[in-house]
Amino acid sequence: MDDLNKQQEDEKLCASCDRCRSRKTKCDGKRPCGNCVAKYMKKYKVASVEGVPEAAFECVYSPAKRRGPVPGRTPSHARSLNDVNGGNHNNVSMTGGSNFDWNTDLMSQQQQPIMSSFTSGLDGNILNQFNLMRQMQLQQQLPLQQPPMSLQHHQQQQQQQQQHMMDTSEISERSARRMKMEDVPSAQGGVPRTVSDHTHLLDRNDPDGSRLFSYFKLSIDELFRLPSTPTDEEYCLRLNIPGMTPRMIPGTHLAALSAARFAEIALGAMVHNEISLAMELCNAVVHCLRESVKEPVQTPIMLEVSKAYFLLGVFRACRGDMARYFKYRRVCMTYLGKLENSSRTATLTSAISYLDAWAYMIYNGNETQVPNVDRTLPPPSGCASNGMVNPIEVKYNTNTSVPAVVSDPKNKNWIQGAPPVYLNNEAPPHARSLDALACAVRSCCDQANSRFAQMMKSEGTQSDNMIPQSTILTPTATAVMHHENELCSRNMVLSAYTLMQQQESSTRGRHHSEGHQMVISAMDAFLENSDEDGGTGFTDSQIQSLLSVCNTAVANPFLLHHAGPTYHMVTNATILLCHLLNAMHAMKQSGQVEDMEVAMFEEVLDTLIAIRKLLTIHRRKLPVKLRCHGIPRPNLTGTDASAPIVDLGETLLCACRGCQGFVLMACSPCVAAERARDATKRMEIELQHEAQAIEMGELDTDIDNIGAEFDLDDDALLGMISSLIQN
Repeated sequence: MDDLNKQQEDEKLCASCDRCRSRKTKCDGKRPCGNCVAKYMKKYKVASVEGVPEAAFECVYSPAKRRGPVPGRTPSHARSLNDVNGGNHNNVSMTGGSNFDWNTDLMSQQQQPIMSSFTSGLDGNILNQFNLMRQMQLQQQLPLQQPPMSLQHHQQQQQQQQQHMMDTSEISERSARRMKMEDVPSAQGGVPRTVSDHTHLLDRNDPDGSRLFSYFKLSIDELFRLPSTPTDEEYCLRLNIPGMTPRMIPGTHLAALSAARFAEIALGAMVHNEISLAMELCNAVVHCLRESVKEPVQTPIMLEVSKAYFLLGVFRACRGDMARYFKYRRVCMTYLGKLENSSRTATLTSAISYLDAWAYMIYNGNETQVPNVDRTLPPPSGCASNGMVNPIEVKYNTNTSVPAVVSDPKNKNWIQGAPPVYLNNEAPPHARSLDALACAVRSCCDQANSRFAQMMKSEGTQSDNMIPQSTILTPTATAVMHHENELCSRNMVLSAYTLMQQQESSTRGRHHSEGHQMVISAMDAFLENSDEDGGTGFTDSQIQSLLSVCNTAVANPFLLHHAGPTYHMVTNATILLCHLLNAMHAMKQSGQVEDMEVAMFEEVLDTLIAIRKLLTIHRRKLPVKLRCHGIPRPNLTGTDASAPIVDLGETLLCACRGCQGFVLMACSPCVAAERARDATKRMEIELQHEAQAIEMGELDTDIDNIGAEFDLDDDALLGMISSLIQN
């Protein structure tokens, strides 16, 4: 019996339990492991597992399989240093040592003035790693300095190694397949699985990686046009170090570059609804960023790090995780504030501003409802730029430099006030146009808050349901009131259109942004005045803009995945089409229509049916808090001629007051206020149902478990960043 127990103790078990290996999740190696404990607590709804026997968790560790070399087929790799160098190592100094020493001295003499020329431009850490890499490459040249007999012997060794690789190729393939199926965890300090399994996607020649990157370019980056992430070769050229090769790039820099590339294809996978793959790629971004912050982030790679954190925040925002979104946004702004003004930093800042406008809509401009991240990640402080010396900055009381924008206290949750990138004449026209649109969206939200506050006040609503005054007199509203002729929403949209045309003319047709044009057309239709006679109908240009917006979205569905308020704009344009269709239907029933109006009615109806189907599919994929209006189905039966063809009273209202105004534009103030309250209550009920469904495992359980596991890695990264910032 003792021998049997000793044999069981000597038997090595797998590092992961059977359940974690079958589900391809990370296992902590405990008995029972954390995943099995979480499953037990969730299944039996208990708060503690104290006193529960280990067998109840069903956490089984199978015996480890042998994964060593196959006896008799794999030759030994244990060779001495003399064998690698082609003989006695001391012969190098006796035969070829003088030539090698001379070549080394010559190379060091030639590179000494070159190294001193760029020492001032880079940190010493990069130069130290560069020198280490260069010495390793010089040591690798030792076999080439051998006499002819040694070179011949070295060639024979290479032939033997090639034969050995051919013999073991079949075994290696089988081992790789087995490791992938059984999900063998990496060794302590090794490369994480989510990184090693998807590294091939970073290659631009990889078909799957190119496909995911294309989804990213056609959706999120179609509007943002962020600075491209350089390849290893392009990064070497950026450093401008003579003799620099990709193999000499420091490890932390490679990790930052990989993080930015992983973030792009992760968003591409999410756009294509490959959620499981997207979450694994997002986890790879987290691991790469954890590797990149092991040393202080240096200036040459600072923008890529900021971009990676921004895209990671975009991913979290699209998943409805607003707490981590604001945390990653704070980290992105912290690193961005350490950079100087340039076209690349202005482009990234404008993208942040446009995404902030979406968050501004979701929270109705109420900063008290925003998750508080100040305790773990304090706001950036200390503006390194000069004061406001530009006349435009003095006029609008806004510093347009990137460090000043980042460190401004009012921008800690979202960029607000006068648009800083738009006021910077040195910024790219595309970035200025995007920032102008973001300012117009914020201004419309402030006006919607003011209108709803007046409706509630006239109705006599209790004070606890009143809209806070801070969401009406915001920094954006204050800036617009002081400079109404320049910063009003209508003029902002016109300026954005002019800047977009300027950008397209400079590129000579090489890039035409359908999404940018669609956003401007939507805002133009929303803000256009009614007929000159004071009527309440739609103008011809307004109808044309609404049809253009909906037709563009139908032709390019990826545009709905813009990281910002684009999806809400398309939905509200569809709501206006419903109002137009109801008005035309009423005229049609009265017999006051002509053939052209009948044709227009059919065109609008076809467009509404197509765009409603697309928006309904997209809405189902979103979390409850991110969904815009649920548009009712048109009534095509014609049972009641007096009834509207689209009953907007059945609309599932969005939580944003700016969006609610499009549905309630034909209602009286009392009815509008009542329906707004009902929409708030319905949203709270839907959020509770969603939380219960997640808790009970009624949704996709696999994705839920993967997300819970990967959240731990995100929290570890944020913990590291928090300690670095606070110290």
